[in-house]
Amino acid sequence: MMASFVGTLFGRRDTKQSARDAIVGLRQQLQMIEKKEEHLQKKIDQELKIAKANAVSNKPLATAALKRKRANETQLEQLRGQQMQLEMQVNTLESANLNAETMQAMKKAADVLQQIHSGMSVAKVDETMAAITEQREVANEITELISNPMGADMAGDEDLQRELEELEDEALSERLTGADHVPLHVPAGPQSEHQSRTPVAVTEDDEEAALRQLQAEMAM
Repeated sequence: MMASFVGTLFGRRDTKQSARDAIVGLRQQLQMIEKKEEHLQKKIDQELKIAKANAVSNKPLATAALKRKRANETQLEQLRGQQMQLEMQVNTLESANLNAETMQAMKKAADVLQQIHSGMSVAKVDETMAAITEQREVANEITELISNPMGADMAGDEDLQRELEELEDEALSERLTGADHVPLHVPAGPQSEHQSRTPVAVTEDDEEAALRQLQAEMAM
């Protein structure tokens, strides 16, 4: 099993390295073809100049130059076809290599996710969340009980009732005190016999008291 794992591991590394080596080899071949194309293009241009220079004066020489020019053009077209095939292979290898690396990264991520979720399930998560909700409700009830001791509301109501009675007594006392200081007002017009005699009696008592006080002072 260990040998299989090591073989697979090194096999993956060899495949990846082989893809890179193949891409490097193809690019080197493309560079060589490009140089060959430049060389053929120069020869084609040269043969064309010879044919133009001898088209009138030396037709056999001009004809031979045109033949060589056509042969070089044929070879150039072949090289361009090879170049296109090599570029397609490079693109295919690069795409395949990228796909392989992407799949390897995704496989590694999937394995990690599987390890993370190995001890988890939807039922366990649901059970855990229900337990958390239940314990939160218990904590809220305990906090409410601690914050509001037993009998606090009753004691508060008794204090409010006592304070209200004191305010009522104070208001009644103020009203009675204000009534004692109301000045005596006798309305104008005819008065009854009792109403006319009462102020007079008060006046006579005051005069007698003043007379007794004056006699006492004179006796001293």
